[in-house]
Order: sequence, then C-alpha cells, then structure tokens
Amino acid sequence: MRAIWSGAIGFGLVNIPIRIFSATQESSLDLDMLDKHDHANIRYARINKETGEEVAWKDIVKGYLYNDKYVVLDEDDYEKASPEKSKLIEIEEFVDESLINPMYYETPYYLEPSKGGEHAYALLRDALKETGRVALGRYVMRTKENFCMLKGEEDMLLLMRLRFPEEIREYKDLNIPSASTHPKPAELKMAISLINQLTPKKFNIAKYKDTYDEELMKLIEDKAKGRKITQPKFKIVRNKSKDLMSQLKESLEGSKTKTTTHRHKKAS
Repeated sequence: MRAIWSGAIGFGLVNIPIRIFSATQESSLDLDMLDKHDHANIRYARINKETGEEVAWKDIVKGYLYNDKYVVLDEDDYEKASPEKSKLIEIEEFVDESLINPMYYETPYYLEPSKGGEHAYALLRDALKETGRVALGRYVMRTKENFCMLKGEEDMLLLMRLRFPEEIREYKDLNIPSASTHPKPAELKMAISLINQLTPKKFNIAKYKDTYDEELMKLIEDKAKGRKITQPKFKIVRNKSKDLMSQLKESLEGSKTKTTTHRHKKAS
C-alpha cells in the first residue's frame, strides 16, 4: 500500500511520526462510459473557456476569485497557510467513543508508525484501549482541513475521518413522528420479540457480501454469449391488513419458520 499522508500525532509533548494509509477499497464493477452509437470510450476534456482549446494537466492551477481577480495558489501556499496542520495531527481532547454519533463517521484509515515512532505509537494505542476513549484532532490533507478520531483497534491505531458538525443536515423539514408519538405497549412488546428472534447468538459480519456485482457479472456474461435476458417480475407486496399487531404476529411466525428450516439444514 502507498501512504497518502505523512506527519506526526501530537500527544501532549510527545510527537509520534506516522503515515496514513487508506483502509477501504471499491468493490463495484468498473463500468466504462461509451457512446451508444459506436461503443467508443468517452473521455473528459479540460477546455479553456476563452480559446476553446484543451489544456494539459501540467498547465492547470487553482485560484480563488477575489475582487473580480483570480489569486492563484501553488502547492507551497497550502502548507504556508497552516504548516502545523499540514504535518501534525494535534490531539485536542479525549472522549468516550459513545459520544460520537455514527452520522459523523466518514472514512477509515490505517496508521503506521514511521521509523523511531514505534514505542510511542504502541503507548498511545494501549492507553486508548485501556481507557476506552478516543482522541479528537484536526489536520490538513490535499488542501482540506479534516476533523478526525483516533482509536486503538486490535494491534493498531485507526484514524476515522469525521464530518464537521456543520456538514450534518437538519431534518426539521421531514415529516417525522414526534417524540410524544408512542406505540401501544402490546405492539412494542411484539416488536421487541421479533428483534430478539432475529438477533444471532454469535454475530459474524463477514457473511454480508456484495452479491449484486456477481449477479450483474452473470448478466454481462450471458449478454456477451448472445443469450436472451428475460426481465424478472418483482413487486413489493403490501400487507392487506392495516393492523400492526397482526403484521407483527405474521412476521414472528415467518421468522420462526425460517429459523427452524435453517436448523434442519444444519443438522442434515
């Protein structure tokens, strides 16, 4: 893997040299954009609005329109604006992870200690795991300030990029049932029974796989071989009964049947 950022973590007066690596990768099929008439590849062109000519990547710069004139920025300017944030993830505070709403989670990254930082890295990792807390800080990468959370995860430090609070939208305009809207006690009891019934004794997240790409690939292979693809019919069937209790009871019975069938399959 190739590091996407290198710098240090500021832990009080201790600096821990680290490198950041992406922890995720795309799993979807790589589909190309084509002209439907001759299936030629579509490419994007960078066109100068004044001359109409294509501009090479090496000739493209970034600028900010200020008082009707562009102020052009180069790579050094981004670091000059805040040299400490460009090279340092300064830990600002430690909090219980439960205080961070999952809505703020954005992208996970792996942290690797650079040479000489192994001992301090292990110290911060173990201290976070021992206290059950996470560290919050900020840093700049690719011209953008990032809000982040550092967490001790197994034998490593994990960095979770977080959204800033102003990036979370309000939902007041949505038609959400008010806090004073409560279901009937019997309905709630039945819903909890359904939840308990669908809660596995041992959870294994590895069973969740992206199967849509496999199905799409099968369709692609069939089309390539000239096979006729029939459109399967699917319709969301609404429960005829508007009584919530009867719907829950039916769900419970259906869930019990699935569980029993699954057990029989395992036994056989």
